[in-house]
Amino acid sequence: MKAYTYIEHGRFGLLDKPNPALQDPRDAIVRVTLASICTSDLHIKHGSVPRAVEGIIVGHEMVGIVEAVGSEVRSVKAGDRVTVNVETFCGECFFCKRGYVNNCTDPDGGWALGCRIDGGQAEYVRVLHADQGLNRIPDTVSDEQALFVGDILATGYWAAKISEIVPDDTVLIIGAGPTGICTLLCARLKRPKRIIVCEKSPERRRFVREHYPEVLTVTPEACREAVLANSDRGGADVVLEVAGAEDTFRMAWECARPNATVVIVALYDRPQMLPLPDMYGKNLTFKTGGVDGCDCAEILRLIEAGEIDTTPLITHRYPLGRIAEAYDLFENRRDGAIKVAIDCTE
Repeated sequence: MKAYTYIEHGRFGLLDKPNPALQDPRDAIVRVTLASICTSDLHIKHGSVPRAVEGIIVGHEMVGIVEAVGSEVRSVKAGDRVTVNVETFCGECFFCKRGYVNNCTDPDGGWALGCRIDGGQAEYVRVLHADQGLNRIPDTVSDEQALFVGDILATGYWAAKISEIVPDDTVLIIGAGPTGICTLLCARLKRPKRIIVCEKSPERRRFVREHYPEVLTVTPEACREAVLANSDRGGADVVLEVAGAEDTFRMAWECARPNATVVIVALYDRPQMLPLPDMYGKNLTFKTGGVDGCDCAEILRLIEAGEIDTTPLITHRYPLGRIAEAYDLFENRRDGAIKVAIDCTE
């Protein structure tokens, strides 16, 4: 099969690889119909994910059709259309039972797909712990509607959930990339009083204004002043930092009101400074870490009900054979690219 592969630091390539096979009674094999490229794939390419294994097939955003299941798999069967979770989790350990599936103690637990085990920018993928990692797609939901359920939508849902947004809140979201937009969609479900999105890209600010006109958009330079002018308590009640840029961590806590919640959704390339003397007295609560992607069934229900729609994020489409072109476009944000759908059947 054709599979996009992490060859060495700085280099991916489309290679011929053997089709995956069942190795455990809890496995499933999925024929990938549609995949996408994530910023985390670029982090792997450029060496920001040290645990990534050279030679691994990359990709962790995908949907497909179940081809085969192991003898212990109960939740899906051959022929089912499914989303694939970015995380591998057993469902039985201390952390899984409490919903902290990113910290699953299984040897392949957490974000392993397309990082430490073969991922899904390929014709087929083996999914470990299939009862946990696969969710059936409702008949009325298309592959494109479901494409982001297992990763960036799960991330946005997790971020909005742990931020504990209430209707009286002013919410600041820093970053209007794909994960930032998914976070915005999920924050809107909480019906806060006001949402402000900070984004440096004029194209992405325009995208937010066109699709979510009730949301206030600001540039990084104007962010702190805009938050103060549009909040009731001297800053945002909740800040969701989804950009991961050089100065956005500091922006996040500076724009928060005293006793606010700051949720760090971004994956940073470099360590961040926690200047405790500067923030002393603000009494902030920081919540950090990787997504606990265990709400995919609920996300699919919300999509089916028409409450979440991520299809506008798909700005470009490519066949698997041209995935290198898709990476170049996505990485360099050419032609207004937000997300690229990769047809793995072509």
